[in-house]
Amino acid sequence: MTALQLATNIPWWGSTGIKVGLGLAVVLAPAGLTVYLYLFKMVSFMQSRLGPMEAGPYGSMQLLAEVGKSLQKEDIIPAKADRNVFAMAPYIVLMSTFLMAVVIPFGPNALFTDLDTGVFFALAVSSISVIGILMAGWASASKYSLLGGLRAAGQLIAYELPMVLAVVGVVIQAGTLNLQQIVYAQIDGEIFGFGGLGLPFILTQIVGFGIFMIAVQAELTQVPFDMPIAESELVSGYMTEYSGFRFLMFFIGEFATAAIFAFLASVLFLGGWAVPPFVMDILGIDATSNWFNVLGPLVMASKMLLLTFVIYWVRFTFPRLREDQLQKFAWKVLIPISLVNIAITGTLKVAF
Repeated sequence: MTALQLATNIPWWGSTGIKVGLGLAVVLAPAGLTVYLYLFKMVSFMQSRLGPMEAGPYGSMQLLAEVGKSLQKEDIIPAKADRNVFAMAPYIVLMSTFLMAVVIPFGPNALFTDLDTGVFFALAVSSISVIGILMAGWASASKYSLLGGLRAAGQLIAYELPMVLAVVGVVIQAGTLNLQQIVYAQIDGEIFGFGGLGLPFILTQIVGFGIFMIAVQAELTQVPFDMPIAESELVSGYMTEYSGFRFLMFFIGEFATAAIFAFLASVLFLGGWAVPPFVMDILGIDATSNWFNVLGPLVMASKMLLLTFVIYWVRFTFPRLREDQLQKFAWKVLIPISLVNIAITGTLKVAF
């Protein structure tokens, strides 16, 4: 056996450790990047200020300072709280984000697992966060937390339906639930016989893309859908009684989930890790080239930053909806439109 074969013959515990490390990077690195770019800097520029400037060059180390501060804070648990449930809630929320990252492809071979039902798995595990939020609201023994948890549960359940229905159009077009195959379907597709651009599903599923991004905004409980944590009414909602490391986990989970949803939207609607076929022709590579295991993560990161920009631009721009407006928008607007989109997509798929 050659030295190369020995080097690549990694035992199961080694490969598992590598995957866990990469999983942490996929979840935590985008979260930190978007916090600095959008929470610290973009919103500052929108408000004609500079934002954090003291920690590191141009405030680049401010996030590390915030993490260090949170880790030093006392971990307080209310006297009447259910200690075990209270402590587990942030882990449940963050686990949902990590599980979503498992099925997202970043290249022809740059993926953790290739499930035939990847779309179903990603949407299913994204719902786990509802359980964690309900646990946090109920276990805190606070009326503000309980109201925030109940609001969040009602909102997340309402907006999961249009999110799932928005993805059905993509599944119909691609003919598969496998996320990697959905990427290849967009690469191999043609627009009126022209295949230079492939067929990014955002062109044919623009309605589904819009519904998906609105539902993502609601799933993240961000403005204009931030009723579960409305500061003027509920202090911090289901997070009111949390401090220190556990509050930090909720904070990381919010931004990491935004990045993971942006990755998922990139795969479903923007061609994922691939570039247009005419660019591949210029570079002299194809979609199965190993180069895409290096370029793919960079392409995905670029698309993720574009979509998270939209998410945070909306967050810092729009006013908050009332609870009744929020529910009516999901049940009376988004769900009917998504059903019509499915009907039209199915009809055209059968006809052509």
